[in-house]
Amino acid sequence: MKRRDFLQLAGMGAGALMLPTYLFGKSVPLDAPHSVLDARASKQLADVALNTARSQGASYADVRIGRYLNQYLFTREDRVQNTVNTESFGVGIRVIVNGTWGFAATDQVTPDGIKKAAEQAAAIAKANAKLQTEPVKLVPVQSYGEQEWRTPIERNAFDVPVAEKVDLLLSSNAAAMQEGANFINNSLFLVNEQKYFASTEGSYINQDIHRIWPTFTVTARDTASGKFKQRASLSAPMGMGWEYMSGRQQDKIQGPAGLIFYGNTYDQKEDAVSAARQAKEMLTAKSVKPGKYDLVLDPDHLGLTIHESVGHPLELDRVLGYEANYAGTSFATLDKWKTKNFNYGSKIVNLFADKTQDHSLGKVGWDDEGVKTKRWDLVKDGVLVNYQAIRDQAHIINENESHGCCYADSWSSVQFQRMPNVSLAPGTEKYSMQDMIKDVQDGIFIIGRGSYSIDQQRYNFQFGGTLFYEIKNGQVTEMLNDVAYQSNTQEFWNSCAKICDESDYRLFGSFFDGKGQPSQVSAVSHGSSTTRFNGVNVINTARNI
Repeated sequence: MKRRDFLQLAGMGAGALMLPTYLFGKSVPLDAPHSVLDARASKQLADVALNTARSQGASYADVRIGRYLNQYLFTREDRVQNTVNTESFGVGIRVIVNGTWGFAATDQVTPDGIKKAAEQAAAIAKANAKLQTEPVKLVPVQSYGEQEWRTPIERNAFDVPVAEKVDLLLSSNAAAMQEGANFINNSLFLVNEQKYFASTEGSYINQDIHRIWPTFTVTARDTASGKFKQRASLSAPMGMGWEYMSGRQQDKIQGPAGLIFYGNTYDQKEDAVSAARQAKEMLTAKSVKPGKYDLVLDPDHLGLTIHESVGHPLELDRVLGYEANYAGTSFATLDKWKTKNFNYGSKIVNLFADKTQDHSLGKVGWDDEGVKTKRWDLVKDGVLVNYQAIRDQAHIINENESHGCCYADSWSSVQFQRMPNVSLAPGTEKYSMQDMIKDVQDGIFIIGRGSYSIDQQRYNFQFGGTLFYEIKNGQVTEMLNDVAYQSNTQEFWNSCAKICDESDYRLFGSFFDGKGQPSQVSAVSHGSSTTRFNGVNVINTARNI
């Protein structure tokens, strides 16, 4: 790492510590004009890679030409801490020679540079083939010819003047401070992935993908005692443009106790004001009494539980043990799936994977193997029915096509199986958040993400949250502190008793979901409506330190 890059990273603040490595592309001016990959020129370069791979004995080859734009803004109270604007541009080439994978990448995006990378990929495959015991088996994929797909956006966030973005962050900070916050860190992450994919099977696919994530943390302090409390933003990373920041009234959901929840757009200033008030309220809120409670979980909270207890354990490579050395394995082993009656959750639990969900982080037209994306069931009526698989895995679970969930976080990274959007289907009957709370006699309403812990098999876990409210006799009464719940994946999903209808359905997301060695990140969303889980064990985190 260059000294300049190190100093740049060090100045970004705590929220920047998990940024992907491809952040360190070439720095470009903040006001650089926004452009996209030229499909015609990309096709000519792709053909160089494919033809070279064939000449080196490849039975299959694909090439990804990628241009990755990243813009990150960091503020604190009344000042800008840092601005980052980078571009990374290069080519990744993957081949099968002698039944074995080979991969190479280059930032020399020229015919000669691409030819050399293709030759290197083939040489690596030939070397690997000496140790390969079983040839790679790819399920078929359709040839799509020349195709284009773009994230449907109303306003490109990269075209919005930086001054306008900074004004929004700083005005939100000021509003929180005026409401009594002592500190606020406020950040904005923008990503544009421009990817051109081509393969020897005849697909030439150009995609332009946009993602946005505004996030802050508000801190309130009691000067007398020295205690402090924090409230994170209730935003969700989204596959959208600048329109996500418009905070349209029709996208807001009014909850109990004056709570406001956000759907397809987000009002940052309003959320910052609420955060300041709630952080102050936390300072005097009572500590929870441990015991069994009915939990009402907001989608912004439940999304993380879905991610950890459903998304990860149903990744087929994890099930097969490929991640054992790094991130663990899975309790949801193939023998359980083969019984066709493994009880993952209650009968109302329907969990599905979907790379086509509107506004989701994982929405694309085709994955990084040129497979058209789709929706499929993972858990149907509480029973485990499928996993997440790509072209060289699908035959293991008797599938005749890939699920379209292959992804690489950079042109320089090899693509592999990544989590698609994994979501809980909403209830089928009309049922609102208010209806749900009325039906709870002794419970806790949990909102937003907090600390969590889950074991290597994604089975035993503990989850916290951002905000906690006591529910007594069908009414939200007062705020609580020090709440976390403990369960295991099967027990938890079998305690699922009620799910609100589609009108309450919202997305949670993660910009930087890590996996693999060398580690890669991906962006993924998880949707749900407000959901109730009965009789879950709640602990007091202050007493369990």
